[in-house]
Amino acid sequence: MAPSASTTRIPAPGCALPGSPLAQASAGLDACVHCGFCLQACPTYVNLEDENDSPRGRLVLMRRMLEGSIPLTDEGAAQHIDRCLGCRACETACPSGVPYGDLLEATRATMAPARGLPLIARVILAVFSNHLLLRTALRGARAFRATGLPRVLARLLPRRLAFPMAMLASTSPTRIVGSRSSRSRTASARPSSSRSAAAPHASPSRVSLLDGCVMSGLFAHVNDATHTALQANGFTPCTTSGQRCCGALHAHAGDLNGARALARANIAAFEQSDAALVVVNAAGCGAMLKQYGHLLHDDPTWAARAAALSHKTRDVSELLASAGPVPGDRAVPVRVTHDAPCHQMHAQRIVQPPLAVLQAVPGLELVPLEDTDQCCGSAGIYNLIEPGTSDAVLAPKLQRIHDTRAQIVASGNPGCMMQIGAGLILERSETAVAHPVELLAASYER
Repeated sequence: MAPSASTTRIPAPGCALPGSPLAQASAGLDACVHCGFCLQACPTYVNLEDENDSPRGRLVLMRRMLEGSIPLTDEGAAQHIDRCLGCRACETACPSGVPYGDLLEATRATMAPARGLPLIARVILAVFSNHLLLRTALRGARAFRATGLPRVLARLLPRRLAFPMAMLASTSPTRIVGSRSSRSRTASARPSSSRSAAAPHASPSRVSLLDGCVMSGLFAHVNDATHTALQANGFTPCTTSGQRCCGALHAHAGDLNGARALARANIAAFEQSDAALVVVNAAGCGAMLKQYGHLLHDDPTWAARAAALSHKTRDVSELLASAGPVPGDRAVPVRVTHDAPCHQMHAQRIVQPPLAVLQAVPGLELVPLEDTDQCCGSAGIYNLIEPGTSDAVLAPKLQRIHDTRAQIVASGNPGCMMQIGAGLILERSETAVAHPVELLAASYER
């Protein structure tokens, strides 16, 4: 008599990659029930219409690699894994809680030794790993930006070369016009200087800002605005020396060892600070710091220290929203739409705080952006490695922005600001890009 289905035991496929990052993360594969909720959330599936370029399709490829039915060097499978933006929108849509971001990084880390990384990725990661080299490169980029040539070249060169030029041009500070003559109706009820009358809050007041490599190198004006906004809301920003790149680019590309080395350097640096919290104004960096506990969970020397830093990391909008934020006295009469960075909305699950920051700006007209939860196509260095797919993902985002007729697109991540800003420059749009905290800080100006 044949055994019943309830008593039959089917042996589980063997693991062909024991000890690999993918094998260590493989429990997450079992959570996927292939329901398909992730499909319409995935920008590559929506734009390429290929099941293999969907989260559940890539999970199947990951499992087959783990079982050995697909070699790590298979170019077809690698193409679909490479095309993933890592936006993690599928995690927000997934009812089963599949840790897709962790699985993606583990898969890329497993594949990297077998197939290597593209040359441009190796060069970029090497630069971001070397603090002196990175500072030199960013100093040179600032000098080049100051000439005005990037904006000119962006309109003359072929798109593959024009886009990086437009990205650099987009990092120039956006002129935000404030007006003392057009105060909001409630301005008279506010103190004359919001800096001197911060809202009460329960959070510790002394905080340290993650300088950020790109933020300090190309968006120093955003860091300045962050200090202004924090002070106006009762926080005391302090400096922390010894900071390095957060390691997000390395982790996303599969260089987990490089990411861990940078994480240890940052943990050691912030342990020397007496600040109660670490504030981050770059969504991708904030998501990475909050993942340090996971990144170093099996390192007995660093696991608890990493978890401690993750626990005290806050996105700047998250912290400001906890304090109010205090509305400014200076009106900023501008039409703004907000594009939610993927690693803010999906990785950190921060949705309302950036809107609260913008709503605290007197005179600002905030208009909703359709499909704000869809990726813009930046994804770290993705737009340089997969420019075709990146352009395809960016195109509908730009159309949605045009539909709002906004003068400024606000976004809390440098990669998104550069990606969207470059697209707007190449389309010769008059819409500019700014960080939400810049708009809030502008309302505090005397």
